Amino acid sequence: MTDVQTETPAAEVPAAPKAKPFAWPLGLVGVALVVIGSFLSWSYDGTILNNLSINFYPGGLQILAIVAAVLALVLLLAEQQGPLSNLGNWLDATLGLRVLGTGLTLYMALVLVAISVESDGLINVNPGGYVSFAGAALLAVGAWLLPLRPQLRNLSEARTPAWLDILAIAVLMAALLFVAAYALGLEDAWSFILCLLFVAVVATALFRTGAMSWVAQAGQRHRKVLTLASFAVAFLFPFTQNGSDANMSIATAVLVFGATAMGLNIVVGLAGLLDLGYIAFLGSGAYVAATLSTSAFATIGWKPPFLVVVLVGACVAAVLGLIIGSPTLRVSGDYLAIVTLGFGEIFRFAMFNLDGNNGPNLTNGPNGIPGIPDLEVFGFNFGVAHHPFGIELGRFSNYYFLLLVLIGGVILAFTRLNNSRIGRGWVAIREDEKAAEAMGVNVFGLKLLAFAVGAFLAGLAGTIKAHQDGAVSPDQYIFLESAFLLAAIVLGGMGTIAGVLLGATILKLLPEKLRFFSEYRLLLFGVLLVLMMRFRPEGLVASRRRQLEFHEEDEELAEAVEHKLLVEEAK
Repeated sequence: MTDVQTETPAAEVPAAPKAKPFAWPLGLVGVALVVIGSFLSWSYDGTILNNLSINFYPGGLQILAIVAAVLALVLLLAEQQGPLSNLGNWLDATLGLRVLGTGLTLYMALVLVAISVESDGLINVNPGGYVSFAGAALLAVGAWLLPLRPQLRNLSEARTPAWLDILAIAVLMAALLFVAAYALGLEDAWSFILCLLFVAVVATALFRTGAMSWVAQAGQRHRKVLTLASFAVAFLFPFTQNGSDANMSIATAVLVFGATAMGLNIVVGLAGLLDLGYIAFLGSGAYVAATLSTSAFATIGWKPPFLVVVLVGACVAAVLGLIIGSPTLRVSGDYLAIVTLGFGEIFRFAMFNLDGNNGPNLTNGPNGIPGIPDLEVFGFNFGVAHHPFGIELGRFSNYYFLLLVLIGGVILAFTRLNNSRIGRGWVAIREDEKAAEAMGVNVFGLKLLAFAVGAFLAGLAGTIKAHQDGAVSPDQYIFLESAFLLAAIVLGGMGTIAGVLLGATILKLLPEKLRFFSEYRLLLFGVLLVLMMRFRPEGLVASRRRQLEFHEEDEELAEAVEHKLLVEEAK
């Protein structure tokens, strides 16, 4: 690792505060106790938390605790003179240790609570659980007693060999694949919550140390490698599920939701138009596919090939976008939101009324169109299980691969539009519509184009969703679905690709895996949004522009740097 900054003279380096003499040994003892306790039994009852009752045979949650302890050991060694001491000059190891220590203590506390709740009392917690909890607490105390050292070098500015960058990207993608496969395989709700907590703690610790900044820079330097690695991980995911249709049905729902959210991201994230009825475009594509299918309940006699149906459904959705956009885009802000909300409800009631009694029989009214057959494209039947390399891939896995191709096309379209003159025009409208119009931007035309393109992409997703679900009905396209789509964009980060996909994954995955919170899921969703607006209003994966907009101190820093550069140029 090559240092890109000049060495700071010894006289100018601020002296680090002295640590408590027992802080580092305390942390080391804590790490040892966590590892030792994880090799011992945590629970007397083997049916709890996927069996943590066997000595010297760690279960999944025990392995996660060991991984966190090993990471804490690396950071502890970076704090002292030794083979990893140079790493401490690049990483903010103390901050990472504090996050790991505190998070691991909370993790072990929740383990004890889960065992107590599931088995009626702490008496069923075996000594290993208490040993690991004591070790996590000691690690946390030792970490908070360690002083914050001045960071001598900025890891995000380090110039590393290309092979090391690519290796880091590969390791990160492999870890994501492993964690995703393990988390989806957890049927126990407590185990899933603890796995999520582990991921959150480790990710926060890596961000605090600055390690993720370096990985992000490596990804920027090798964007093609990062993109290919991401799609490789997504492609390999079904091969880790052992033919589980339950998990793959969740994965396909995430991809449909993500593709639709990417279309809405053009309207909201780029053009800044608040659309609260966007689910209607997904529904229009689904209904076109249903009425043109070979279902016994289909109401149109024309049965074209699926590739034609995809284009017809997408074009119908785009025409609806133009129809709703032409008269309403002359209003903005709250008024536009109210109009689009009304359009979403009009679409749903229209599907109810096109039953042959209140209008032409196109949709079978509230009964919808059931019995939609599985797709068969070029002789490949999506409803039949296949066994490549001896691994079973069920029905939902087949649709997963098709949706993966769709997501790739949507991402490509979004990227090209975002980097084009059209995308810059949308961003200008979002920032200041009057200023954009004064500079010659065709505001109305670009707004209309945003609605049409976003609706087109949602229609594409809808045509596949109809065959995947096997039925369509008006109740699938309610206002709450539009609200969740908008929430996915806000939660992940408006105007970004990774952010929207992450937000869609969170909002589709968590409700499915946390069904025991069925009465409180909306409450938890509201609390999550409130916390996001308070601590990270720009979203989980935000663009730099958004970060500067929402953080005044960063904006002031940017202005100071710009002023300094202007002064230097003047000299």
